Amino acid sequence: MKNSATFLFLSLFNVLGVFAQNNVKDKEVVKTVVVVKETAPLQVFDSITFEKSAEMLPEDQYWAIIEKSKEANLTQAYQEIFITNELEKLTPKEIIGFRLRTDKLLFDTYKSNLWCAAYIMNSGTDGGFDYFRCWIIAQGKDVFDKAVANPDSLDDLVQEGKESYEFEGFWFVAMNAFMNKTDHEIYDYIDYDTFVTNDEHYPLITFNWSVDEPKSMEKVCPILFKKFIK
Repeated sequence: MKNSATFLFLSLFNVLGVFAQNNVKDKEVVKTVVVVKETAPLQVFDSITFEKSAEMLPEDQYWAIIEKSKEANLTQAYQEIFITNELEKLTPKEIIGFRLRTDKLLFDTYKSNLWCAAYIMNSGTDGGFDYFRCWIIAQGKDVFDKAVANPDSLDDLVQEGKESYEFEGFWFVAMNAFMNKTDHEIYDYIDYDTFVTNDEHYPLITFNWSVDEPKSMEKVCPILFKKFIK
């Protein structure tokens, strides 16, 4: 009887040992599957032979990227991510071209009447004029063209409770996309000797309005003034 019990105990012990080993193996297999993760290698960027560029992205291609982001109906934060992802699909030279096209649009909108609209819409602060124009660009070509012709057209985009009409993140989309794609700073590869329509060469503005003379602001942007200035 004692021998039978001993035999039964040893058999049970062996079975449990085999089960434990198999269980460990199973866990090891599962762990391996979870931990192992393949990632696509970064695109090789030859920083030595890559020539600096002063070539803007074609206007149609530029606005198509903006319009695609608008069609996705995203919040501003996600629009920034969306555009950055779209730019990463381009070549490094094209990403530079997007930045230069943005610089050109910012240069062309460095105007007194748009600055007046920015001051009115952003509650009396003019520190974010660049980001205000970035916001206009990010609304698409139709909004941009109308705003350049008549800043009061931005009244169509006014939202109840919205406190700021700026898009700081848009300023950085090309920089971030270029860094993500090449692991290099975009400004190191822009030919600023040739491309001069940027913030280093903004023209001197002759203002046709003054914060000390509210009526002058109302004359420039009567619709926006009436809506924002209480």
